[in-house]
Amino acid sequence: AFDNRPFSTVDEMEKAIIINWNSRVTRSDDVYVLGDVFYRFKGDRTEFLAKLGGRLHLIVGNHDGKLLADASAMARFASVSGILDITDEGRAVALCHYPIADWNMKHRGGYHVYGHVHSAVNDGTIFMQSLPRAYNAGCMINNYAPATLNELALNNRIFREKNNIQGGSAQ
Repeated sequence: AFDNRPFSTVDEMEKAIIINWNSRVTRSDDVYVLGDVFYRFKGDRTEFLAKLGGRLHLIVGNHDGKLLADASAMARFASVSGILDITDEGRAVALCHYPIADWNMKHRGGYHVYGHVHSAVNDGTIFMQSLPRAYNAGCMINNYAPATLNELALNNRIFREKNNIQGGSAQ
């Protein structure tokens, strides 16, 4: 199965994502989705997004073309960006679908959260995992659920340990 996903079917995965999402996200939460939302998705995007709690913000990924063309589904997003700088509990965070080696505020304690690379272990992901405060937000690393910045740090540390990757930092 793609990314060694622990699901027998796509339908099972979609149901688990909705349950996991809504068990963690309140109506007033801002949730930043780092792209590739509906890669190979066959269902109704608007219907699926309507089942998810929170205010959604899309950081566009390379497989989001069909989503971007779906005005009804796009109405569910409070904002759409290619890259976005936010503040989370006083911490500067640069959000981008793609991993970037040098982000805003990197040398002043800023964080970078990215997607795109899934759970691959290759030269690029090893390099990114070696950087302090750079975290892969891929669902397969984060238990198929939205994660806080602190949880991303922990889940990425677990990923590094599991794959014997040196570097990074928990916070």
